[in-house]
Amino acid sequence: MPLAPRTLPFHYGWLIVAAGSLGIFACIGLARFALGMLLPAMGQDLHLSYAQMGTISTSNFLGYLAGILAASHLVRRFGARALTAAALLLSGLSMVGIGCVSSLYSIVVLYILTGVGSALANIPIMAMLSTWFSSKLRGKAAGLVVSGNGAAIVFSGLAVPWMNSLSVYNWRLSWVALGALVVLIAFVCLLTLRNRPQDLGLFAAGQEPQAAGGQPHQLNRERSVPLRLILHLGALYFVFGFTFVAYATFIVTTMVQQYGFSQQTAGSFWSWVGFFSLFSGPLFGALADRVSRRFALATVFAIQTLAYLLVGLQLSVPFLYLSIGCFGIVAWSIPSIMAALAGDYAGPDKTFALFSAVTFIFAVGQVAGPFLAGLVAEHTGDFSGSYLLAAALTAMAAALALLLPKPIGPHRQ
Repeated sequence: MPLAPRTLPFHYGWLIVAAGSLGIFACIGLARFALGMLLPAMGQDLHLSYAQMGTISTSNFLGYLAGILAASHLVRRFGARALTAAALLLSGLSMVGIGCVSSLYSIVVLYILTGVGSALANIPIMAMLSTWFSSKLRGKAAGLVVSGNGAAIVFSGLAVPWMNSLSVYNWRLSWVALGALVVLIAFVCLLTLRNRPQDLGLFAAGQEPQAAGGQPHQLNRERSVPLRLILHLGALYFVFGFTFVAYATFIVTTMVQQYGFSQQTAGSFWSWVGFFSLFSGPLFGALADRVSRRFALATVFAIQTLAYLLVGLQLSVPFLYLSIGCFGIVAWSIPSIMAALAGDYAGPDKTFALFSAVTFIFAVGQVAGPFLAGLVAEHTGDFSGSYLLAAALTAMAAALALLLPKPIGPHRQ
């Protein structure tokens, strides 16, 4: 247990945020988004077809779906802290294993396990923020946590090419090193995370001590969440998953095939997405706290609509740059707002269940988005139609976000 948490010059919840950001850096940023940097060398060395490389990528999403289904039950049984650490350990060790095998079957099985671990770490990290932070700080805290994704994109974009140049084992060294880093972060999370502020005799950050006995008291009590609200949130999160992953999957290909960029130049521009995305969670999480969740969510979807339109209409290169900037500046904002909304609507005791449910719908969108975008591109000859479809969906989601009901509790909507 951390020594004298009450003597810290800040609330212990901000250490939870720091450890949570590291956890997201590991379970999503490194375990998933580093794959794009590693696949070209893997494909060349193992003589993989495009279909086989796609199978590797899809296997991670399938594992993620499986992990989501088990997350709520496992959190109740083992607690968020233990589950997060164990899940990160699973992801890290399976990544190390990928660096040590050569058959496609072994890689797929191991990367499914990586996906399972990613889900079982991501959901507890995001959901526990509702117990550690009052509603007025929840968006900011979640925004800082999801910034770990952007940091991982920047890190892997710099580290993987460097590690590939160090050894003839290139991609294998990268998998082992990244996996070992995820294992290290698992132990950091085990040492730092705590399930509830009451475990340390604290109140949630931003919550005033209650007069009755001076004991920590949860401001938002457990309450039932109607099915229509789950579906409403799920629809919004589905649109995010569907459009976000399709753009992230094909924008570099679009830059090369439609705009004539070299692979190296296109990759360097993609790294700017990682840089801009560092600010997306904190910026829009703070907006969600200060103004309203609904307004922040609608604003994010509107900016995403602009990003997809600018590339879908096949305008000049400066508009492509603007599209990348718009995409990056809102990249991780929706997960942070969604985590805050789950706490607002469900209360701390049911946040895990609600966030798991909507995240499952989001994960279905992640699988469907790239698949359908690829089908559209195959029939039309480029990805413009896919981007325009994404723009239409996010425009509808912006309107749908404004129709969310006002949650019970102190937060302004």
